[in-house]
Amino acid sequence: MKNILLIGGSYGIGLAIAKELHAGNNVFVASRTNENLDDLNVTYIPFDALTDTLDLSTLPAVIDGLVYCPGSINLRPFRGLKPEAFENDLQINFISLVKVIQSILPNLTASEQSSIVLFSSVAASMGMPFHTSVAASKGAIEGFAKALAAEYAPKIRVNVIAPSLTDTPLADKFLNNETKQEKSAERHPLKRFGKPDDIAQMASFLLSDKSSWISGQTFNVDGGMSTLLVN
Repeated sequence: MKNILLIGGSYGIGLAIAKELHAGNNVFVASRTNENLDDLNVTYIPFDALTDTLDLSTLPAVIDGLVYCPGSINLRPFRGLKPEAFENDLQINFISLVKVIQSILPNLTASEQSSIVLFSSVAASMGMPFHTSVAASKGAIEGFAKALAAEYAPKIRVNVIAPSLTDTPLADKFLNNETKQEKSAERHPLKRFGKPDDIAQMASFLLSDKSSWISGQTFNVDGGMSTLLVN
C-alpha cells in the first residue's frame, strides 16, 4: 500500500486518478474543494496551489507518489498576449509545482523509490497556433522533469504525461457542443478526444512498481496526434 499525494483531485483528470488509486492505496487529495470526493476513500487537504503552503503535518512522513494536476489552457493569438499571461501560466503550471516538490522532498526521499507524475501537453512537442503561452509553460515542465529525474535517480522517478485535448471541466469551452466534439475527434488519428480515464490509467502505471525502471520520460497520451499523420 503506497502513500500517494494528488495536488488537485476533485474533478477532471485528478478525480479520475483518485478513483483509480483510492482502493489499495493511502490517497491524499490536496485541492481547493472536496467536491466529488465523498464516495472515495481519500484524505482531503484544503489547498490552493497558487496561494497556499502545503501543511506537512497533514501528510505521512513517507510519500511514495506525487501527482501535480493543476494547469491552464490559455489559447490566444500571440500578438494579444501580454507578458502577464505568460507569467500566470508559468505560475500555475510550473512555479507552483516546484514549490510543492521542494516542500515535500524529504517525504519523497524517505520512500524506497518514489514516483512523481507531472503533466505537459501535446502542444509542447507540436507547433500549434495560439498555444505560445501554454506550450512555454508545459515545455518548462518537460525540461525540469528530466533534470530532476537525473539529479534524484535512483531514489525518485520523474515522468511526464502529455495529453491532447481531454474531456474535463478545464476543456469544456472546446467541447461544449456536438460540432466541437466532432471536429476535435476528427483531428485525432484514433478519431476521438481524450477521456480522463485514458490519462488516469497511465498515471496509475507510472506510480506503480510496474514502471520501476522508467524515469525521465514524456509519454504522449494523445490519440496518436503527436506522431501519426493520417489525415
